[in-house]
Amino acid sequence: MSEIEIAIATAAGYKAIGAGLAVGLAGIGAGIGEMAIGAAAVGAVAENKDMFGLALLFTVLPETIVIFGLVVALLLLFT
Repeated sequence: MSEIEIAIATAAGYKAIGAGLAVGLAGIGAGIGEMAIGAAAVGAVAENKDMFGLALLFTVLPETIVIFGLVVALLLLFT
């Protein structure tokens, strides 16, 4: 293999590592956020059943961070 082929393969590997880190770290962060929000949401709904919709909304919000991580990963891989 020539030096240029090695450089191209290395760059592709670094892009894959970056994409994996983007999705993985975003997923871990969202999981930690949902852990605290989910516990509070269950407590709020247990006290007042009318809080279910708001609790569900707050539980879903951290998932948008994972979508952003996925978008970053796709941009890294396909550009």
